[in-house]
Amino acid sequence: MYQKKAAIFLYCVSPVHMGAGSAIGVVDNPIQREAHTGHPSFAGSGIKGAVRHGFELLAGEGARDKAEAIFGSNTRAGAASFGDAQLVLFPVRSTRHGYVYATSSQALARAARLLALLGLELDWRVPDVAEGQALLGEQGKAELAGGGKLDLEFFQYTAQASAAVEAVASWLADKALPTDGGYGYFRDKIRRHMVVLSDTDFSYFVQNATLVEPHVRINEETVTADEGGLFYTENLPPESLLIAPLFASAERGSEGMTAEQVMGHLRTALDKKAMQLGGDATTGRGLVVMTLVEG
Repeated sequence: MYQKKAAIFLYCVSPVHMGAGSAIGVVDNPIQREAHTGHPSFAGSGIKGAVRHGFELLAGEGARDKAEAIFGSNTRAGAASFGDAQLVLFPVRSTRHGYVYATSSQALARAARLLALLGLELDWRVPDVAEGQALLGEQGKAELAGGGKLDLEFFQYTAQASAAVEAVASWLADKALPTDGGYGYFRDKIRRHMVVLSDTDFSYFVQNATLVEPHVRINEETVTADEGGLFYTENLPPESLLIAPLFASAERGSEGMTAEQVMGHLRTALDKKAMQLGGDATTGRGLVVMTLVEG
């Protein structure tokens, strides 16, 4: 039984490739996605592995014993549990101000449900939006939607101001990103430029507006591309925001750490820390900043 619980917000600073392991489409190396929504996701096992690696590097003397107690080993279960991360915000190109932080009623409702399960009280409600419309705050509408129309990628939406969207955006800006380290611009941009789309419109972007990069295999002798060596890798773009649950229990055994101590070690290891998740680490992929929010 887990006695302590918290939410982990994961903010992508670089493209992130959490690979699905197999492909049936035109992209050779797709990212992980939820089966029922098609939204990008991070498996909890991948998050746990990255946090454990960082913990062992930073914990100092006795790190291995503490890591086995918290994360587990081949002979015993760990005291921490990491759930899968689900998408909250997704960057979409805009004709004004570069990009917006797009989301949907479904994505926000699922995040709100998870936050409630983790013991957090919310002062905002999930807004409803029809297909072809876009909800945003009053300032965002003035900055992004000239003539009441918002242009995202190649699509145009009817923009409407919403106080409910302002409340959600302010909460996420305050809670989901670090309060220092150069994140002020991005917290302010979430407040002003978060846009709520319909579930259908949002689903289109998260399935078709990811970062897909071509790669070639180089022949070592000719220093030219090998025939048939072209392949494509998908990445979740920078500025994406996801949320995952974190649980902690007392260490197994009568003399072990309490749940509060386990959560304290996890807080030190990951809160407002940069971690590397997924593949292609040596080419700058997978840089994610984690923020812990407790009820």
